[in-house]
Amino acid sequence: MVKHIIIWTLKEMPEDEKAKVKEGIKSGLEGLKGLVPQIKDIKVVIDHLPSSTGDLMLDSTFESAEDLAGYSKHPAHVAVANEKVRPYTANRACLDFEI
Repeated sequence: MVKHIIIWTLKEMPEDEKAKVKEGIKSGLEGLKGLVPQIKDIKVVIDHLPSSTGDLMLDSTFESAEDLAGYSKHPAHVAVANEKVRPYTANRACLDFEI
C-alpha cells in the first residue's frame, strides 16, 4: 500500500473566502472516491490547530505506486486539481511512502 500526503498553503485571501476554498478542495478531492478506481481511501483535513504551518492536508491511500501514478493522470483528478486546487495554492509539500 502507498500513502500520498499533501500539505498546501493557500494564497493570501480573506478568511471567509479561504474557508470556501478549503471546503471546495475537500469536496472536490473526496468526491473522487468511486470516480477514480485507484483510490482506496481519501480524506482532506481542513480544520487544524493554530500550531500548523499549512492550511489543509490530503491523506490518500493506494494499492501501489502504479495506482498513485494512474490517479495523478486520471481526468477527474486533473479537473479537480486545475479548477479547485492550483488556482488557490501558494505552496505544496508532498510525501509518498509505502505502508
